[in-house]
Amino acid sequence: EARSLPMELSEKGGVENNGFVQNEAFEDKEIDTSSQEEIPKTCNVDVDPVAVEETVLKPYAGMPKEVLLKFSGQARYRVTREILFWLIIAASVALVCATIAIIALSPKCLDWWQASPIYQIYPRSFKDSNMDGNGDLKGIQEKLDHITYLNIKTVWITSFFKSPLQDLGYGAEDFYDIDPIFGSMKDFENLIAAIHDKGLKVIMDLIPNHTSDKHRWFQLSRNRTGKYTDYYIWQDCTQAAGSVVPPNNWVSVFGNSSWQFDDVRKQCYFHQFGKEQPDLNFRNLAVQQEILDIIKFWLGKGVDGFSFGAVKFLLEATHLRDEPLVNTSQNGVTITAYSQLYHDYTTTQVGLHDILRGFRHTMNQFSREPGRYRFMGSDDDEKEDIGATMMYYGTPFIQEADFPFNFNLINMKKLSGNSIFEAVDLWMKNMPAGKWPNWAVGSPNAARISTRVGKEYVNVINMLLLTLPGTPVTYYGEEIGMENIESENVSEEHVNCGPVATLPEKSPMQWDGKVNAGFTEGNSSWLPVNSDYQSVNVEIQSSWSNSTLSLYRALTLLRNNELPMNRGWMCYIWNDSNVFVYVRELDGLDRRFMMVLNFGQESTIDLKAIVPNLPSEAVVRLSTHFSNAGKVVNTKLIKTEMGEGLVLELKTAKPVHTMEAFQGKCFVAEKACYSKALNLLYVNC
Repeated sequence: EARSLPMELSEKGGVENNGFVQNEAFEDKEIDTSSQEEIPKTCNVDVDPVAVEETVLKPYAGMPKEVLLKFSGQARYRVTREILFWLIIAASVALVCATIAIIALSPKCLDWWQASPIYQIYPRSFKDSNMDGNGDLKGIQEKLDHITYLNIKTVWITSFFKSPLQDLGYGAEDFYDIDPIFGSMKDFENLIAAIHDKGLKVIMDLIPNHTSDKHRWFQLSRNRTGKYTDYYIWQDCTQAAGSVVPPNNWVSVFGNSSWQFDDVRKQCYFHQFGKEQPDLNFRNLAVQQEILDIIKFWLGKGVDGFSFGAVKFLLEATHLRDEPLVNTSQNGVTITAYSQLYHDYTTTQVGLHDILRGFRHTMNQFSREPGRYRFMGSDDDEKEDIGATMMYYGTPFIQEADFPFNFNLINMKKLSGNSIFEAVDLWMKNMPAGKWPNWAVGSPNAARISTRVGKEYVNVINMLLLTLPGTPVTYYGEEIGMENIESENVSEEHVNCGPVATLPEKSPMQWDGKVNAGFTEGNSSWLPVNSDYQSVNVEIQSSWSNSTLSLYRALTLLRNNELPMNRGWMCYIWNDSNVFVYVRELDGLDRRFMMVLNFGQESTIDLKAIVPNLPSEAVVRLSTHFSNAGKVVNTKLIKTEMGEGLVLELKTAKPVHTMEAFQGKCFVAEKACYSKALNLLYVNC
């Protein structure tokens, strides 16, 4: 039987609560026991103690620590808590392991210089902002939206150093200053900020081989001042019959002797290019340090990379022996042209690549910040020696250029399906394993596509450029199919700005159909605008769905959005005198793209007979004949007209690069495979 607990209760039904009455109130009052009412009588109530205990110990929200601890040790709470704890630990370990596995298996992300085409600007011809007829840095800033409109994220600006503008500005008078014709250093800083604000990158030219003869270094050197005495290459010359006899038969790129007598120093100085551009002496370590300081200066200004030009000329043989004649029966006295000699002693000398690796090392010091890798390209065209070109990539252990710029597609003698294949294959089969290719179809020193191969091939050349693996380089104006201006339109005044042969491809950018093509609001431009500007300009082509500009934008969009296009395999399928056919594919994706490009006459090809297991139908994803886009074609009968290009999309589970018939015909730079289940790329495939 339960034990009874006595409890005193007021007859009025409860105990009076004075909990909120101040103690002082009771202390100040004197209790009169005689006047108190009779104390209420008490009564005994029986209460079950177990019931009271259960009521007090039941968990409730906000319970204090003491009550909580009474329950935490109970089995039903302790076991649940331990299960949840170990589940969380296991999940965390699994998440860490999965993260490590994904990182280990994921391919290297494409860097910014790999992921986007490069747009090359000749600043004097891009946009004039101050009505003086010369393009400038502010003009480039005004037109940055055009770069983003093209789906391009990298801008390459050719030389803008202070210069007398001989050799079109490549002989610098001051490597630390902007030529006033292009603006000021403040204009350059504003341009860099604007480029980066739009998420773009900028590459600039640097020609370290020579300076202008107006450069302070040369003026000090010709006067034999201190350390500058040997900053250039000086040699004694002999006098004979009142004329100067040079030390040897070396000839400049522009023709005639590469030695020029200086009346101040009474010696000859060496120049690989014009006599106004004396060569620096790179065997002098102080000269090398000067160039490294220049690199640091511009990287500090925010430049994202350099194209180093004319680097094969940096060193010359010290023995000064005559270079061998191409035609051994020719009288050496009559040698005046650069092509008449083998340049064994004035190009690509031992020690050259050590200097370039010094450039790379300096640039790497500025590449440590995530997302700020500094690109290095070498702009030298070893036309006859592809092996020498590939050396600019560096070695597997020593980094040099990210890539030497590739001009194979420009140097072709004749356009055909076979010649295009040969130009592409020459680069791909000689490129060191794991390196990244690049392609250019125009430059400031080569005739424009329309002029070089014909208007009818502009679109198919752009299609080739933007669907090959690697980084494409577009020279300003090629996206709208600009042509060279006529040479007879180049006046004597223009010739003073540089070699006349390279001026027609530098005509002002054609923005619209207004006077001077929207290039300048001034009365004239430094070079004449092409007479076709009213039909070939950015404004009008932006409004045409079937324009060269619209196709260019569609191709860059395809390249940016489709994995097989920006990092997949390339396999040669077919080539003949008319067509070049290749496929782009990625392991794990059953969607493949096949390019059928016509560089000759009308042609019909049976792709199904060439590629085993090829689907019988393909969809035309893009075409140079815009009305064909979206059509379904029979792969047994692919017909192309002169200058027509097709991007065919096919569905097939069998990758071409795994087929025996195409072994040795496929290449990949940054290998990756796609997982449909995880929707990610991985490398071990």
